[in-house]
Amino acid sequence: MPAKLSTRSVARRCACAGAVTLALLGAGLPAASAGNGQPDLSRFYRQKVTWSACEPGSPPDLQCGKVTVPLDYAHPDAGTLDLALARYRATGPSRGSVVLNFGGPGGAGIPQLAAAGKEFMDLTNGYDVVTFDPRGVGRSSPVSCGIGQDAGSGTEDSAAAAAATEAQADLSDATAARKALQAWQKVAQACTRHSGPVLSHIGTVDAARDLDVIRQALGDGKLNYLGFSYGTRLGAVYAAQFPRKVGRIALDGVDTLTEPLAEQGRVAAEGQQTALEGFLDWCVRDIACPLGQDRRQAGEHVLQLVRSLDDRPVPTGSGTELTGQDLVAAIGQALYSKALWPSLERALAALVQDGDTRGIQAFASGGADLPGTRPGAGAARRPGHGGLVATADVPADNAPAAMMAINCADDPDRPGVDRIVRDLGRLSAEYEQASPVFGRYRLHELLMCYGRPRGTDVIRKKVRNVDTAKLLLVGTRGDPATPYRWTVETARRLGPAAVVLDNRSDGHTGYSSSRCVHRKVNDFLLYGSLPPSGSSCPADSRLDPHG
Repeated sequence: MPAKLSTRSVARRCACAGAVTLALLGAGLPAASAGNGQPDLSRFYRQKVTWSACEPGSPPDLQCGKVTVPLDYAHPDAGTLDLALARYRATGPSRGSVVLNFGGPGGAGIPQLAAAGKEFMDLTNGYDVVTFDPRGVGRSSPVSCGIGQDAGSGTEDSAAAAAATEAQADLSDATAARKALQAWQKVAQACTRHSGPVLSHIGTVDAARDLDVIRQALGDGKLNYLGFSYGTRLGAVYAAQFPRKVGRIALDGVDTLTEPLAEQGRVAAEGQQTALEGFLDWCVRDIACPLGQDRRQAGEHVLQLVRSLDDRPVPTGSGTELTGQDLVAAIGQALYSKALWPSLERALAALVQDGDTRGIQAFASGGADLPGTRPGAGAARRPGHGGLVATADVPADNAPAAMMAINCADDPDRPGVDRIVRDLGRLSAEYEQASPVFGRYRLHELLMCYGRPRGTDVIRKKVRNVDTAKLLLVGTRGDPATPYRWTVETARRLGPAAVVLDNRSDGHTGYSSSRCVHRKVNDFLLYGSLPPSGSSCPADSRLDPHG
């Protein structure tokens, strides 16, 4: 989903400087010495993680630690950052660690592992299962745009909040588009005001460098890794940067490495529309479906509901308003998994029949507000050192702020106003055709980097034909967020090292929803057993919510 900066608390699964080309893709020794003209990183590679109990309220068997990395890999003496780590220890003899990234970008790994640890307990048969909050995310020097803070605290950036609302305007005419661009520029300025120096060094290329420091600090000669969604982009960039350090890497829900934001948004809108149609097919079979039992009318009902809420937002119990675009965001989140369809059906029923917005609001915010989070709290940072912050001090808008910052840091395109406005006239119709429901929402992805420095072109140009051990890529046919074609395209781009597993099912990623995918990924990570490239997993019948 695109980043949604809202005045509501958000803790979910987008300023940033373009000088992310600091990483030398394919470089040999990561701890280069000053003598060969490269920065000396040896002190970072000499670290070992010290593990201890996590914050109160965490699972008792979850251990936490940290590693320190340079703020700027080109100038390692200019400041450092601490990255938060967590692990479940291996239950028997361990061959090292497997590192997880749950996606986003902007998703904090530690709360995800704490909440969903049971999904990965099979891997503790051979590994310590480790995750981390990437730079700028969660407890690791979190970025913020000052939006979504506690209205009673008086600390919310009101200019940025107003700009965020205006930035969601209809882009069908040039005047509205220019106003929206001005709003996004104000958002970018707010993000700069409210974030620390990490904002200029937050892209995936730097995060992959961090991943190698983590690997060494864990004591592993090679990286074993399981990445989901955006985590597949991070894993692919790591493989290009450190080909000799690749162990067993599995990438589930494969992201694109090449498509510009305009094409990403259009393809994603198509994927979400397909997923919505699957939900509607399911819903109308239930007499309780609030959209009725006529399939065509159910689709029209959803579109009319979105448009009516955009024209006349309804008040919520928290003193805000629910717009049509909030509803679109909520539906998009619910489509990530068939297991969420019954909850979406109930939330829509409550909205349509009783005007109750609570179920939709829970989806719109990702339904992942962290226990103990104080909305909008600022994180204190020591000059020159980004120490870990407490969970309660993670800004409420960190997830969408980080998503924008990382996506923009990874994107080299910065067209001018006239070009953007001209393109929007054409793209608005294309997005509407791709998805009448999601098109407008996704179209704003084209604007979110306006006013930010140009991102790196390293990923598009250099991450290709990796000379590594085999990589397992899992693509799901009905994935609403990372369409299957991206798996095929990325595998072709990565070259002979890529092995594709075709998951013939629905939902975003396959590991947690398909027994077959789960087994094949585990077999690879634990035993090195790879399926033949192009082999498939059938749809898992247990996922039918009517069943």
